[in-house]
Amino acid sequence: MRNFLYIGALAFCFTSCAVKKVATSEKTDSKPNLAYIQTFHNAIRYKVKGQTNNAIQAFDSCLVMRPTDDAAAFGLSQCYLQLDNKSKASEYTELASKLDPNNIWYTQELGYMYYNQGKFVESEKCFSKMVKAQPANVDWLFAHAEILKRLGRQMDAINSLTKMEDQLGILPDLSIQKFELYQSLKQDEKGLAELHKAREVYPDDLSLIGTLVDYYFSKREIAKAQSMLVELVKNDPTNARANLALGDLYYRQMNKTEAYTYFKAAFQGTDIDLDTKMSLLLEMYEKQVVVDKELIELADLLIANYPNNAKGYSVKGDFLLRNNEKEAALEAYKTALKYEETKFPIWNQVLILEYELLKFDDLYKDARACSALFPTISNVQLLYTIACVQLDRFQEAIDAADMGKELVVDDPAVEAEFYAQKGDALFGMKKYQEGSEAYDKAISIYPSNLLTKNNYAMRLALANIDLPKAEKLINEIIDSKANQAPYHDTKGLVLFRQGKFKQALEQFTIADELDKENKNYIEHMGDAFFKLGDSGKALELWKKALSLGSKNKSLSKKIQTKTYVDPEY
Repeated sequence: MRNFLYIGALAFCFTSCAVKKVATSEKTDSKPNLAYIQTFHNAIRYKVKGQTNNAIQAFDSCLVMRPTDDAAAFGLSQCYLQLDNKSKASEYTELASKLDPNNIWYTQELGYMYYNQGKFVESEKCFSKMVKAQPANVDWLFAHAEILKRLGRQMDAINSLTKMEDQLGILPDLSIQKFELYQSLKQDEKGLAELHKAREVYPDDLSLIGTLVDYYFSKREIAKAQSMLVELVKNDPTNARANLALGDLYYRQMNKTEAYTYFKAAFQGTDIDLDTKMSLLLEMYEKQVVVDKELIELADLLIANYPNNAKGYSVKGDFLLRNNEKEAALEAYKTALKYEETKFPIWNQVLILEYELLKFDDLYKDARACSALFPTISNVQLLYTIACVQLDRFQEAIDAADMGKELVVDDPAVEAEFYAQKGDALFGMKKYQEGSEAYDKAISIYPSNLLTKNNYAMRLALANIDLPKAEKLINEIIDSKANQAPYHDTKGLVLFRQGKFKQALEQFTIADELDKENKNYIEHMGDAFFKLGDSGKALELWKKALSLGSKNKSLSKKIQTKTYVDPEY
């Protein structure tokens, strides 16, 4: 529906007509008539020059001289429109129409004015009069139909649209409007007949097909909806929404081959926004234990379309991580951070993966960067502390642990881990007494952490101090039926330090059976064999440990000298 301002440009045409009417109906030698004509023409000139206030004064003077002059009233309405004074514009439009009820253009202006004011009853009366006067005017017929819809007179609106069709022929837009009106009357079959009749003329019209698709979906007639969707995609292969809907149907039918074909077409389109595509990816991801390679390809298409947006890289990281492709997932997450460094969940995935993949150089750098952005998150500070310990940055680790434990709120496990890491760093600095105190504190805060007890026992064994305490700690773990290779290896180290080489070999062997091809356990077995007098077997195992990638500084010396050397930790 057009705004009644739309016809303001016709004001001069209307007022010119009015001037002619006035000029020919009065004697031109009459003094009052001459004054009126001069004033009226001055008003027109002012209006043309944009001197609206002067024009209003001149038109007002005209109405004073001739209170029944519709042209002056209409001129005032147009001037007030220019000043955006809608109240005054309405007042004088109504006056002009009242003074000359037979002027159809005044009626038109009044009809649009009432419509914009929400006075649909009054507007309909105007348009009813207008279409009666000019039944072939399709603009008025269309506007009349819209007003009738607003008044809830659907059948009258349908009749008005039908009259338009009589003038213009069948048009998809008109047919769709009639269909919707029939629907509101609960006469769906008549509405469908309008659509099918239009499709005989426009068989490939996308709006008609799309309307049928929506209708069949709303009625849960899925087979018909799917058939129409196939037709829609055939006629408009780049229609991303149609491809998306069709792909979803095939996916629900467990036909993944067809589904992904249409999904890919949808993701290559431009009329679906990023968030809609993301929602689809996440919905499918939630239902897959192992992510389909085609779903990862959709993520790649998302990245191709939005290369500078973190969301595509992030969701690809989630997919790869679920498939246990940790290296590739880490790369995707780190790329996401280039475009959105303020999203903590992405940072969290990066730091955890770097920790799991033993990328401590990267963890150190990234945990520091993340800590600067999120200085109050204790887990970030913990990962930073761990990286410092692993890189032998012991004093930095101690400082980080002291800072981190102050961030912990009601989480004894994390608080204890800060003390344990501090203990590790102190042992690394050969401050054994302080290191033991830190470990004791960790165990007192969270005594059920077996890993902390294991690491404490191992540190004591490597330092060759307080071996009874180390044995007590590791026996508590083993007695709890924690049958894991690292625990048996630690018990072997404690026994080895106690000179119980045979028992130590038994524990190293158990660790090796639980975790085959572990370079550390194999080296330890070699140490035990040497102490038991089998140097040949010891050398064989040491060389195997070296071939598996051991970087233990003392291992090379063992192989070169063919004798046992205390570890350098």
